[in-house]
Amino acid sequence: MPSFSLVTTWSPANEREPLGYGIELTNNGDEPVANFRLGFSGPARIDPQATLENGKLLVRLSNHTMIAPPDGFVLEPGQTWTAIARGLSYGLRHWSDGANAAYVVLEDETLVSIPTAPTQGKGHNAPLLKGAARFPVPARAPVAHSIIPWPKHVATTGSRIAPEGFDLQPRGDRASRAARAFADLTAELFPVEAIVRPASEGGMKVEVVEKAGLAPEAYELTFAENSATIAATTHAGLFYGLVTIAHMLRGARQYPGTFTFPTGGAIIDEPGFPFRGSHLDVARQFYTGAEVSRLIRIMAWNKMNKFHWHLTEDEAWRLEIDAYPALTEIAAWRGHGKALPPLLGSGPQPTGGYYSKQVVRDIVALADELAIAVIPEIDMPGHFYAALQALPELRDPDETGEYQSVQGFPNNSLNPAHEPVYTFVEKVVDEVLELFPAGIFHLGADEVPLAAWSGSPLALDMIEKLAGPAMRKKHEAQFNQLGNHHGADEIEGSPTAILQAEFIKRVHRYIAGKGAVTGGWEETAHGDAVAKDKSYVIGWRNVEVNAALAERGFDIVVSPGQRYYLDMANSVSWAEPGAGWAGWSGPQETYEFEAREGFSEAGLKHLLGVQSCIWSESMTDRAIFDRLVFPRLSAVAEAGWTLPERKSWERFKALVGLMPIMYGHWAAE
Repeated sequence: MPSFSLVTTWSPANEREPLGYGIELTNNGDEPVANFRLGFSGPARIDPQATLENGKLLVRLSNHTMIAPPDGFVLEPGQTWTAIARGLSYGLRHWSDGANAAYVVLEDETLVSIPTAPTQGKGHNAPLLKGAARFPVPARAPVAHSIIPWPKHVATTGSRIAPEGFDLQPRGDRASRAARAFADLTAELFPVEAIVRPASEGGMKVEVVEKAGLAPEAYELTFAENSATIAATTHAGLFYGLVTIAHMLRGARQYPGTFTFPTGGAIIDEPGFPFRGSHLDVARQFYTGAEVSRLIRIMAWNKMNKFHWHLTEDEAWRLEIDAYPALTEIAAWRGHGKALPPLLGSGPQPTGGYYSKQVVRDIVALADELAIAVIPEIDMPGHFYAALQALPELRDPDETGEYQSVQGFPNNSLNPAHEPVYTFVEKVVDEVLELFPAGIFHLGADEVPLAAWSGSPLALDMIEKLAGPAMRKKHEAQFNQLGNHHGADEIEGSPTAILQAEFIKRVHRYIAGKGAVTGGWEETAHGDAVAKDKSYVIGWRNVEVNAALAERGFDIVVSPGQRYYLDMANSVSWAEPGAGWAGWSGPQETYEFEAREGFSEAGLKHLLGVQSCIWSESMTDRAIFDRLVFPRLSAVAEAGWTLPERKSWERFKALVGLMPIMYGHWAAE
């Protein structure tokens, strides 16, 4: 049986030689092999213009690469073929950047999957880090109770041995619903702890009562010697009160020398922001419905109330659409010989998946019980490569040439001048809004390449009609240029921006006509393409853009890549996994970032809240997920709930060790 292993190495440029990305393939089998090809993928992208020493670059699509040795080369048993790429789209910063899946295509087209090792960085010998960082609970904590996010007002008295659990006694339909949701949540997150139990098994009486006049998510939690009462006006408020008392119980029960359970006093609480969200990219890596549901439960335990479900990307389409079955038949799968090749650590075998409408309905119903609104994102007009592979009729049939996105996908954007595109979009919007009753459609609108549609006669005619012959000539001059990463300061006023704005205006009108709100990334605001009273935007490129958009009157959700993109590494160390294009942000840096800074009094009126973003390029290994997401998810949650003057890193780090994580991968001691 043919057998191989792959090692990749990274050497940054220096005075003596350019950067080098080494690819070392060893023949572990008993027979020599010739006329083979080597395919691999991972976050790193070999530049299409790169020089490949001792090899030939055959195919490069984003991070998928296929290379071959020089003609006539024979790889003998026990020998290693080494090729070196002199050119990457970006230099490697962390061990997870390199190839994490590979395969050999033999001369007869047989596929052989290859185990890969983490990329070896020159001069980096520290142990590689995986799993969530441990935050031990100290013997003495700054506060008496373990609660994340920290409440607005805590004035408890007395202390008792923590009860065995809670005997919930709801009064009214709304209270009963909150009690059921809470019981299900704790049973799923902490199945052996039996937080909800009857009085006969030691459960302390907790009355759950409806009280008029409180803010939408506010609650009041009062304590007596052997009981407690939770009062709130809404389902969310009642649910959050139950979550708070359960946090207190777990702390006092597991660490009785550090935390106490009160016998009197009260907690009066409400959130600082109405929008406290987390995003999950399920296109770069697929997460099962069970995984998505667990993340939603963890969000609820953190009192987050918006789940932004990033369902489509260049790499995949993940949502069942009845009108277009090809989207899930073709665009949901990657593999050798498929319309989408292996990408971001998927091997040669068919890999992927999608969410059926029933699975979506189940997840939306779960989230609703946990006081979380689910916001679907169908990213358009850019980041659309996978769908265009499934539905090529959405392209201008006369378009020529090639433009590339920053991620290396060619011709990846829906054409604003091609009328069939709008028939498609409207059918998708109809089906999506039927599935997601929150009444928000997030249309993405980020990172359209600067040279997009410059080879499309339809688009060129459209730009001439909108902006005149000079603008048409300007766009024609961009023909065949590579798209560059861009933001508002680089694209607004360009031909591409004008075309994109026309697309967004038309789609936004349709969404608004359905009675729904349009969400989008910050580029949605280019050209004031959306009505400000029927939309919101997420600022991601930097901190300053958020305040600037608010000053223009846009409702804004703060999510700067430098602090709230949870795919960014925890430090600059090579030993940490994750990305680095926006820098790095450790748990303390993420926690101490303040979204309100830089906003004027008028701008603050448009600040809806905060959102963490879980981009999944490096998360083939779920131990990397735990490393990157936790405890930073809780840090963002506290920023969304707790007022700035009530935040404390010392308190947070003493408490966060009690919070659940996704997969149970903890860093080595």
